[in-house]
Amino acid sequence: MPNLTIKDIARISGCSVSTISRVINDRPDVRPETKEHVLKVMREAGFVPNTNARQLKIQQSRSLVFVVKGTRNLFFSDFLVQLQRAATLYGYNGIVSYLDENANEIDAAEKILREIKPKGIIFLGGSVANFKKGFANITVPSVLTTLVSDELDFPNLSMVGVDDRAAAYTAVDYLIQQGHRKIAVLGGPVTSYPSVMRREGAQQAMQDAGILFSDKLYGLSNYDFESAYHAVNSLLARRADFTALFAMSDVIALGAIRALVSAGLRVPEDVSVIGFDGITMSRYCVPVLTTVVQPSEQISLQSIELLVRQIEHGAPAQTITLQPELQQGESVRSI
Repeated sequence: MPNLTIKDIARISGCSVSTISRVINDRPDVRPETKEHVLKVMREAGFVPNTNARQLKIQQSRSLVFVVKGTRNLFFSDFLVQLQRAATLYGYNGIVSYLDENANEIDAAEKILREIKPKGIIFLGGSVANFKKGFANITVPSVLTTLVSDELDFPNLSMVGVDDRAAAYTAVDYLIQQGHRKIAVLGGPVTSYPSVMRREGAQQAMQDAGILFSDKLYGLSNYDFESAYHAVNSLLARRADFTALFAMSDVIALGAIRALVSAGLRVPEDVSVIGFDGITMSRYCVPVLTTVVQPSEQISLQSIELLVRQIEHGAPAQTITLQPELQQGESVRSI
C-alpha cells in the first residue's frame, strides 16, 4: 500500500486523524492499548511517518535568520560562527541567508518572513536608506548588527556595533602620530553607511591635524580582496603620492598590500597600511596587520541577547555602541 497518509491509517485503524497524529508524536494522552493498535496497523501497512514537516515546524518555532549582506566579507564569516554559538546557548536555530553587497536586504527579509516565518532577524550589514524606506514592513523583532545609526528609530529594531566614525578617526590619528601626512583612504561608496562614517572619521582626523584631504587619495573599493587590489592599482596609476593607507576593512587592507607588493613597494618600509575589523587573518598575514579591532564576540552575544529579550519578553529595542581596540602589528612604521 504505497503512499499511505495518516488519513489512510486513521481509516484502517478506526481511529481519528488526531489520535494517529498523537501516536506519531509520541504524546502521552493516548491510551496504551490504542497506541499499540495504531502502531500495529502502521507496521502491517508498512507506513513510515514523514517527520520532515514536523521537524521543520519545530525548527521554525525556534529559528532566527541571519541576513548577511556581502558574500565575500571575511569579517562576517568569523562573526557568523559567534552568532550561531550564541543563538545555540539560548536554544535557537540560526539560518543564514547570504545576499550580494548591492542587494536590498529589506526586500530579502520580507521574502524570508513569508516563506519560513522566523522568530527574529539579525542583519549583518545593511543600507540605512533601505531601512528607512522599507523596514516598517518587517514585523518581527530584529537587530542591525555591526552598524549603529541615529537615523533609524523603529520599535522592533535594535542596533549593536561600534561608532564607525570615531573608530576610523582612531585609525588615521594613529598614522598621523607615526608621522604620516600623506594618507590614502580605501573604502566603499556613498551608498554604504559604514563607509561614509569611516570616511568622515578619517577626514576629521586629518583636519584636526591640519592635513588637507584630497579626493585624489580616495580609492573606491568593495569589501573584497579583488576590488581592493584594483583600487590600489588605480591609485598608483594616477601617481597618487602617499606614505600610508587607511583601509576600511582588513580584507581591503590585505588586497591593498598585495597590490602594493606587486607594484614593487614594501609594507611598511614604503607604505604603511592600517585596517579595520580585526579578522583572524590579520594576526597571521605577513606583515601582521595593524588594525582597529571590532569586539565581534561581544557584539554577537549582545545582539542575540537583545533579540531574545524582544522575542520572549517583549523588551523594547535598544542601541548599544561598543568600543573598538587598536591592534598594533607590523604594517605601520614611524617616519
